Amino acid sequence: MDDRRIGIFDSGIGGTSIWGEIQELLPHESCIYLADSKNAPYGEKSEERILELSIKNTEYLLNKDCKLIVVACNTATTNAISYLRTNYHVPFIGIEPAIKPAAINTKSKIIGILATKGTLSSSLFHSTSKNHAAGITVIEQRGTGLVEMIENGQLESTELYLLLESYIKPMLDQGMDYLVLGCTHYPYLIPLLRKMLPEHVTVIDSGEAVARQTKSVLENNNLRTTATKIGSHQFYTNGDEEVLSKILKKSDAVYSVLSRDF
Repeated sequence: MDDRRIGIFDSGIGGTSIWGEIQELLPHESCIYLADSKNAPYGEKSEERILELSIKNTEYLLNKDCKLIVVACNTATTNAISYLRTNYHVPFIGIEPAIKPAAINTKSKIIGILATKGTLSSSLFHSTSKNHAAGITVIEQRGTGLVEMIENGQLESTELYLLLESYIKPMLDQGMDYLVLGCTHYPYLIPLLRKMLPEHVTVIDSGEAVARQTKSVLENNNLRTTATKIGSHQFYTNGDEEVLSKILKKSDAVYSVLSRDF
């Protein structure tokens, strides 16, 4: 058994949606979260740059002696996780859009995927879509500008609502009944989505599945903590500490937020 921390990184605050699911399922585990807001969004960067940033984040977390790393970013997963798993000695958990459950459950046979350019253009995304969505119409929609607005704390702005609506309406017009959120920032859009989606449309993301996979990998590698008290969490950001703190205020976890230049 292992009392070291779980490491988590994302291109900013979005991966806190994944952290929240992990913390809920594994309350005795402690985490270190790296918010690389300075370089957000990853989705508009080249594959080479995404890999470079993922290596930087991984090595930062390994220097903090993390026992497992969650790549809490769809774009980093699809572009870098194979390299990370080959070149580093700890287990890695990645994030992929939840295409499979959407494809299984859709009644209209039409599902929408809201994701970044980096995710939608990756070979891993296309292989996942091909393997799990045969016979299903998959509407791919780039969420250009959404990550930046979330990172800037504009979750309640009219501008964000109108931008999101411009992406969602064409998918509704084509008959989708499942909307897959393919970016870990996007679960923070769910309150807005509920206002613009009819009741028959289901929104689905990967957070709960990632938490279950994290638990499984910890157990299979004898990495579960022996602690009996509730875990504590450290959040490092190279962006706006206030925006991160505002997101975390909704949690009752024990945590600290620290500004770092990494």
